[in-house]
Amino acid sequence: MKEMQAPHHDSQQANLNDLPDRSLETGPLYRLHHARWALLTMGLGLFWIIQQGDQQYWRGIAVMFLVLIVTMILPRRKKVTRLRAKVQARRRTHVPDLHMRKLAAALPDPCFILDSRGIVRFTNKAGTNIFGNVQEGDPITFRIRQPDMLAALEAVMAGGSIEKVEFTHKLRTERMYEAWFTPINLQRDKSRSTKDEARNPDFILLLFHDQTEQKNIERMRADFVANASHELRTPLASLIGFIETLQGPAKNDVVAHERFLGIMLDQAERMSRLISDLLSLSRIEMKAHVHPETKVDLVKIVKHVADALGPLAMEMGVRIETDIENESERQMVAGDRDELVQVLENLVENAIKYGRDGEKILLSSAPIKDAISGAPFYAIKIRDYGPGIPAEHLPRLTERFYRVDVATSREQKGTGLGLAIVKHILTRHKGRLMVESVAGEGTTFQVRLPLPSHE
Repeated sequence: MKEMQAPHHDSQQANLNDLPDRSLETGPLYRLHHARWALLTMGLGLFWIIQQGDQQYWRGIAVMFLVLIVTMILPRRKKVTRLRAKVQARRRTHVPDLHMRKLAAALPDPCFILDSRGIVRFTNKAGTNIFGNVQEGDPITFRIRQPDMLAALEAVMAGGSIEKVEFTHKLRTERMYEAWFTPINLQRDKSRSTKDEARNPDFILLLFHDQTEQKNIERMRADFVANASHELRTPLASLIGFIETLQGPAKNDVVAHERFLGIMLDQAERMSRLISDLLSLSRIEMKAHVHPETKVDLVKIVKHVADALGPLAMEMGVRIETDIENESERQMVAGDRDELVQVLENLVENAIKYGRDGEKILLSSAPIKDAISGAPFYAIKIRDYGPGIPAEHLPRLTERFYRVDVATSREQKGTGLGLAIVKHILTRHKGRLMVESVAGEGTTFQVRLPLPSHE
């Protein structure tokens, strides 16, 4: 479709656009062309007068020249009007193409520029990546068939204003977009009425804005609020119930007082742990965009955590063993010491809670290289010999309030936020958390932190 192809040379566009109309209307060659029949008639008349031998033929010659001058001065209005309309039509068809193509290429979001019939005139690289089978010259309806999208397109083509549609595209993964239909009207031709122009936009810009991440964040926020409310409501309801009981039926029951107060203390401590973890998570998220620059020694951090949690491990019937490669050498990384201590404490506490009685917990640290990229990093491993974690739960371990076993987690005084805190801290430190687990053999959590020179 030649009329839909963009010109290949800017000079052609400039020459066509800059061509003045008056050169077409008043040029001498143009006038001579349209006066050709008058000239022929005068020539034949002059020849006839000379042949007749009339001594007064100069009068006829004067009249003929007068007719010639009038013919050259007064152009044929209808033909000039048709030529002007033709030039303006060519301008409307060809001159905007280069600008529309540049507009499409400059937009970062996927876009298509359609003509007034809904045919794709231009697209950009992002649009091709999403809808690879849509080519310039194809109707957009070949690929987009959602009723809401078609209704919005028809509304804009019929003279409507900007239309917005929520659009879900499924290719390899599900992506959510906002589709914007915007009519584009170029300089209005005087021969077209405002009503006709509104009904026939020169172009329609179809722009897709990716909303996937925003929608996921909104869903996570809603889930977080719902889970946090539930986690806080449960111990609070328990506290209120026991207080009402102590004020009523068990008001004078000393034995019930002791038992109920113990339960109330457990529930209050549970709320305190939950609020503490929520505040900790919020504080970490506020600093997520700031990468720590202070250099800390991982060897000292590993030893500190092992010593601090040693008594808790003994109380739970397990022991902590450390295995630090080249213990005399420092393992320096850029990081926040308190946050890295919190990472290891959360992981070691989990290993203590879920490890098997009489077994050990191995805490090791060593510099290694990535098997694929070859980049060096420090790997801290926390290995327990407990029952392990079923494979289907591994991808969701770092989700907020996610628990493999809700009852066991509450018995162990877990809040469901520990691994989420670990993930956010490591993200701030440009690190990674990896998990390996074999049912009946135990679980290994591996923390990877980049060397300062390879961040």
